[in-house]
Amino acid sequence: MQNDRGQWGSTTGFILAAAGSAIGLGNIWRFPYITGQSGGAAFVVVYLLCVVLVCVPYLFAELVLGRFSHRNPVGAIAAIRPRSTWRLVGGLGVLTGVCILSYYAVIAGWTLGYIVKGIAFPAMAFETFIATPAYVIPLFAAFLLLTMLVVGGGVEHGIERSAKILMPVLLVLMLLVIARSLTLDGASAGLEFYLKPDFSKVDGSVVLAALGQAFFSLSLGMGAMVTYGSYLPKSSDLRLCGLSVAAFDTLIALLAGFMIFPAIFAMGKSPDQGPALVFHTLPDIFAEMPLGGLVSIVFFVLLAIAALTSTVSLLEVVVSYFVDERGWSRKRAVWTIGAFTFVLGLPAVLSEGAVDALSTMTFLGASSFLGIMDFLWGNLSLALGGLLLSVFVGWVWGTREAGEEFRTGSKMGSGGVALWALFVKFVCPVVILIVLLNVFGVL
Repeated sequence: MQNDRGQWGSTTGFILAAAGSAIGLGNIWRFPYITGQSGGAAFVVVYLLCVVLVCVPYLFAELVLGRFSHRNPVGAIAAIRPRSTWRLVGGLGVLTGVCILSYYAVIAGWTLGYIVKGIAFPAMAFETFIATPAYVIPLFAAFLLLTMLVVGGGVEHGIERSAKILMPVLLVLMLLVIARSLTLDGASAGLEFYLKPDFSKVDGSVVLAALGQAFFSLSLGMGAMVTYGSYLPKSSDLRLCGLSVAAFDTLIALLAGFMIFPAIFAMGKSPDQGPALVFHTLPDIFAEMPLGGLVSIVFFVLLAIAALTSTVSLLEVVVSYFVDERGWSRKRAVWTIGAFTFVLGLPAVLSEGAVDALSTMTFLGASSFLGIMDFLWGNLSLALGGLLLSVFVGWVWGTREAGEEFRTGSKMGSGGVALWALFVKFVCPVVILIVLLNVFGVL
């Protein structure tokens, strides 16, 4: 049902929706704690280099493939190499989308709960909260339903319309929290940690952490940008679109540091708290602040908004496959996949203390069912998908044909295309392979 595919109503709508896909818990939850663990400002510099040198060229590759074919990741590859096994790469992207959604929506549900927890249950420990099925299962279901309602509205009237509202609201809320954080006594120490690089702290592990964070924070490797690019008209300037998405995503990540590090140092806390930073440390900091209760509510509202714009893209990757390849209506695809995702996600919901067998599972260093799912699909599968897709665009489809599609709608010269081709064929696969080897602990 081609009429159920839809198309972006404007370039601005696409940029906000695609940036929303990239902007999520990875920017506001993961980026600050990785920065805190990796030495602060020096890590940020390395991260920015990775975005420019690796992620942006690869992002262009996904957008080019999507707009050329006007199909989902499976259909896009099939349009170029029909009946080839390369279609399995697109299938990996679709499978990755639904698997990441099944546990990402669990964490996103926690953010909904934390909007009211500070008022209704201020003394409840984080570990108790996430181990209580009566809280976390309804929150998981509610967040998944919210995601389904947005995607069910279609590309222009659902995803694009919500992005035009949610992304500006996200930016305003972040600026409010930043303003409060920067006015705390002692905030300058946090700014120095975040803005004054000490490159003696940079070693191989810091570089690899920056590569991984830059790659995963832009939603690359699972076909989300192929899917979003497929809704773009031929007249769109892919260079402008890609650069705008990357810039917006990076800006939000950098702003998250300005929210969090001044507050951490002002309250005498350590910046290397790890994944617990947002749900453990920050609520304690907010409790000690003047107007901290209000700041806490605002912070978790913006965290929920960031999570929603990402879960929407995760669901859309899978929905687009069933609409394009199976001829399903959008409504049927959304409700069927949503119900399947809920069932698939229940073990992850119950694996943070509610069910011992799920909570104590271990695999290659990952612990709990949720942690293992994140390792398999959020690390391993994304890196593998990114490596294979860059090889497909650069070597199988070929940068000559891909470059012609890239230039359509833009005024980019042959020199710009040649430079992009160099990165897609050589730099991106090598760097992504390094990230993949790091996932396995080879490096």
